[in-house]
Amino acid sequence: MTTSAQLDTAPLTEPVDKGAVTAFTAALRERGALRGRTLSIVVLAVIGVAFAIVVVPILFSLIVSIFSGSGGVAVVALPLLVIAAIVVVVAVAIIRGFGGAAVRRFRLDRFARANGMTWHPGYRNPPLPGMIFGIGNDRGTHDPVRREEPRFVEVANYTYETGSGKSKQTHRWGYAALRLDTPLPHIVLDAVGNNGLFGGTNLPVAFGRGQRLSLEGDFDRHFALYCPEGYERDALYLFTPDVMARFIDNAAQLDVEIIDDWLFLYARRDLSTLDPATWRWIMSTVAALDDKLAQWARWRDERLTVAPTAGAAASGLPGTAASDSPGAVPLLTPPPAGVAVPGRRLRRSFSWVTVLIAVAIGGWWLLTIVFDLLSS
Repeated sequence: MTTSAQLDTAPLTEPVDKGAVTAFTAALRERGALRGRTLSIVVLAVIGVAFAIVVVPILFSLIVSIFSGSGGVAVVALPLLVIAAIVVVVAVAIIRGFGGAAVRRFRLDRFARANGMTWHPGYRNPPLPGMIFGIGNDRGTHDPVRREEPRFVEVANYTYETGSGKSKQTHRWGYAALRLDTPLPHIVLDAVGNNGLFGGTNLPVAFGRGQRLSLEGDFDRHFALYCPEGYERDALYLFTPDVMARFIDNAAQLDVEIIDDWLFLYARRDLSTLDPATWRWIMSTVAALDDKLAQWARWRDERLTVAPTAGAAASGLPGTAASDSPGAVPLLTPPPAGVAVPGRRLRRSFSWVTVLIAVAIGGWWLLTIVFDLLSS
């Protein structure tokens, strides 16, 4: 695993050749990786042409009709110059915006290649099981940078929308996803350091307090750990003191979710970025945790243990007892990799902070209506 000392961040900031950027963007469009962005360019171009053909002449005629009798050419020309200046500023901003996006893509791709990884523009509705991925609409992963070996790691940005109309809101996250060696119980570490007002969680979902598990030492000062009821002993097996120390030292500002055979690190900002410091931080965190994840591969869910069938016991297969032995008790087969149903997902609950805010807003709205009625 690449550490921060081994990471080559020069491609993120060094000068780039404009011709190389143009060729790279053309190659992306040729293989269909930028179809959504190309559509945006076409839409903006159509709007710009429509503005130039329709809106400007209408404004010109309106201004001429107002000032033709009293202002002369100067009075008419001044508003037109202002309109033209606005059009030019908007056009330059659009061109620079797309040019900046092209350079960003080029830099991230070069950075990924320099460090044995791959970059992709992004994809819609990623099939990932984490808590942030199944919420809202218009879900998309942006600028994912991946490493396949020795452990699959993906660092990316993620957005989704909630609400509609004036209440529509875009939620932005950055995440690092690590593939584990075996499925594990659903465990969430809610980082205390990034919680909001009154200690309210910044996570998009809340979990029942009956699933909160207190661990020894200073761990509770940094994380609130949630595990499925009945899996407390398993969580203690996974979060040994040395593992807890790694999370405290390296991931105290990140929320953590273990679900199925994935470990997710969440941040409320972009992690796939052109900032070298961010990459050094996130990759050193991934490397520090990866060093301890191998010991989790030995965990097995005892609830999946099953007794051998009568036929297997009679055959004398390994892990069974001979059926003709006096008083013999069939031995249980070793549990397979996996998690029993009760441990696969945490039970969700309402966030009381959210409920209180909603009640306060509703109460204020009701008082406003009552006051209006009394005033009338």
